[in-house]
Amino acid sequence: MKKSILSLVALAATFSMAAEGYQVNSLSAKQEGMAHVGTGLKLGAESMIFNPAGMAFMDKTLDLTAKVSIIKSNVKATVNGNEYETSNDPSTPFAINAAFSIYDNLKAGITINTPYGSGMDWGNNWAGSMLNQSVKLSIFNVQPTVSYRILPNLSVGAGMMIAWGNVDLNKGLVDPATLDKALALQAQAMGQQAPEAFGETAPASVNLKGNAEIVLGYNVGIMWDITDQITVGASYRSKMDMKVKSGDAKLTYANTLAENALSSLVGLNGANFKASMPAVSILSFGISYRPIEKLTIAFDAQMTGWSAYNKLKIEFLDKKLEAFNQNITKNYSDSWAYRLGAQYALTNRFDVRAGCYIDTAPVDDNHYNPETPGMTRVCPSVGFSFRPIERVSIDLAFTYVAGLGADNKNCPYDDLVAAQQYAQNPQLAQLMPFGEIKKTLTADYKLNALIPAIGVSYSF
Repeated sequence: MKKSILSLVALAATFSMAAEGYQVNSLSAKQEGMAHVGTGLKLGAESMIFNPAGMAFMDKTLDLTAKVSIIKSNVKATVNGNEYETSNDPSTPFAINAAFSIYDNLKAGITINTPYGSGMDWGNNWAGSMLNQSVKLSIFNVQPTVSYRILPNLSVGAGMMIAWGNVDLNKGLVDPATLDKALALQAQAMGQQAPEAFGETAPASVNLKGNAEIVLGYNVGIMWDITDQITVGASYRSKMDMKVKSGDAKLTYANTLAENALSSLVGLNGANFKASMPAVSILSFGISYRPIEKLTIAFDAQMTGWSAYNKLKIEFLDKKLEAFNQNITKNYSDSWAYRLGAQYALTNRFDVRAGCYIDTAPVDDNHYNPETPGMTRVCPSVGFSFRPIERVSIDLAFTYVAGLGADNKNCPYDDLVAAQQYAQNPQLAQLMPFGEIKKTLTADYKLNALIPAIGVSYSF
């Protein structure tokens, strides 16, 4: 029974990561330099990422592009006057795109990319270890796409998204303050000296790995040349329900004292469960303007449908464990991102780009998890392309992510040891003041990230 409770809490933390983590805004080295605008731009093969309708305007027989970014993020949390800092490994989102012409007005292609992904490492021992120690998340997407130009100035496009993912989570299972009090009371009752306190050292932690099954979604778009200088577009990526049917858990202890005191947890070795969460929808609107031949200015407004992530539902397959099924309230809100970028052709072989976007936070202030703090971010970017030969382009870009800060944010969690002790002895609350079983981490957060990107394209 204890095994089931602990597995359930660990799984809940795993899934909340995906919803609160970074939506990857670095899937094109060219467009990253323009703040990742693209809904109202004709980008050839890369239109499959931004607006599949744009691919219909491609004037090439074949267009191949590839890019990779390196996201190096840093997050700080201040809890009760103490500052903690992450030590995150770089994450490397990528995209590979291929498009070809069937007829002058009909194009097809395929893209492989990582639309969601993040990594966060707070270390094993800090004030928020009960919520997260470290987590790595990756979601992969393959999207075959077709695009058709209905009129010379009007096109539509559609793609089928095939997505899957994996997660690797480490989190504390036992609140060290609670165990310190329990051991001190036990020693007092036996006339012994209290053992050395754990302080912020997590007495027991769990590593949980899980794989999400393949799911399907769709991506549709429309694009219209209002004039020779102005183009507008809209695109919609559907919600996909990512599902996990199994996972592997591994329990570790801080020391022998913790292992002996928490011997009842030794059976923690994975639980059979089913769970789902949405990879949320994305609705984008864009406009581009070409005041002169060499200059393009573009603006995108993008709404991410985080409100679909209202609750996290976890169900155990064993009917004996139905009492431990959970519906965890998340209360996310839809959020908007606003992007403005420009490109200028200095020469026939060299283009320069710049932009900035604002990505607003979807996270409820009272459910603010340190796995990846979802604060509002301001992100300036620059980039350029160089064509050493006629058909080849080398693209470089750099984005700086500046979180605006998030102060006095709360995240509730359950003190499992106290809950178990109280369940066994209701009178214990009067003898051993653990505090509330439901506890809250309150922290101030700061965030920044560096995102260089490199890409290459070939077309004819």
